[in-house]
Amino acid sequence: MMTSRLHSSRAAVADVIALLQSRTQPLPGEVVSLARAADRILYTALVSPINIPHFAKAAMDGFAVRAADTSGASRASPRRLRCVGEAKPGDPFVGRVAAGEAVRISTGAPVPPGADAVVMRECTQVEENQEVVVYEAVSPGKHILAIGEDVQQGQEVLPAGRRLRPQDLGLLAAMGFGTVQVVRQPQVAIVVTGNELVPAGQPAVGFQTVDCNSPMLAALVERDGGRVHAIDRVADERSALRQCVHHLVSAVDVILMIGGTSAGSDDYSAQVVAELGELPIHGVAVRPGAPVGIGWLRPGLPVFLLPGQPVACLWTYDLFAGGVIRRLAGRAWEWPYRAITRPLAQEILSVHGRVDYVRVQLRGDRVYPLNRGGASNLSTAVIADGFIVVPAERDRLEPGESVDVYWYDPA
Repeated sequence: MMTSRLHSSRAAVADVIALLQSRTQPLPGEVVSLARAADRILYTALVSPINIPHFAKAAMDGFAVRAADTSGASRASPRRLRCVGEAKPGDPFVGRVAAGEAVRISTGAPVPPGADAVVMRECTQVEENQEVVVYEAVSPGKHILAIGEDVQQGQEVLPAGRRLRPQDLGLLAAMGFGTVQVVRQPQVAIVVTGNELVPAGQPAVGFQTVDCNSPMLAALVERDGGRVHAIDRVADERSALRQCVHHLVSAVDVILMIGGTSAGSDDYSAQVVAELGELPIHGVAVRPGAPVGIGWLRPGLPVFLLPGQPVACLWTYDLFAGGVIRRLAGRAWEWPYRAITRPLAQEILSVHGRVDYVRVQLRGDRVYPLNRGGASNLSTAVIADGFIVVPAERDRLEPGESVDVYWYDPA
């Protein structure tokens, strides 16, 4: 059990991230149906149990032939073959193609024994006596998908750690898989504290405030590969908060607590976490969100004490909690934002040793910081194109210098 570090020395962002990375690893695997596997992370490498295709099939509509029978064929000097039957997908030709014979064939149909090439329909003409006039010479294997041409039996098709795309699921189905083992999604509880808060969709009366943080966090959790286990709203009462947290310890993989992170008389979040587990971080050299706390209620169960101010909540989630949830889900630690580099239009002042989060807009090819950047003004993150980060080793960014803008919208 450890005590709070709030209002003592604030932890460096780099040290906090290093601590989180050292104590976080992907969750074990679980088996899900292909219908639920999109965008999930493959737990183990997949090896194909079969050849695809497992029989030679036509890649074109036309005629299955012996390639030697078409040697020298052209418009000026066609070859004539006798059509002896037809092959369709799932309905093969029964028999063997002999010299001088052809079998009408559809795309995807099995190539009959004896044939070793397909002549495209456009290069043939069928006469009334069922003779096939061939105007093109083909080489052996032409317009045929060979056994194992797409995937060979025993071939590693998808590596462990791959984020499954729709086409991956199609190939898994082709290989005969109906289920797949993926990294288990972390179950995340969101605990909202504050007597003044009312749920989204309910009007605020008097001096109440609508809870805008939990819908935002729920969307971020889903984006990062987690699943929201529950959203619990708890009054500013120590025993109630302790009971809520105690109930969640065995049910979830991550807890996000909103509010109660400061040092006021009703700020119980840090006290409860320190009592039930450990709170090695309480106070970080970051703006906004300096009172953020990070602890563990048991090994493998991190808890994040996020500020109630919406922008600070958004930023500290992205800076600390998001990476943990992504790694638990088997994803990359790094932000899921694309970055572009552009010149800064105006000076930005900071404090050496502190990491600053600055919402910005891109106008032309220059980056403009938003002037009304308070931690409570969530609209600044809505109208912003993205954000830049002032690193701890800088106390200002100069006009004209190139900065990395992390784009809120996906590519």
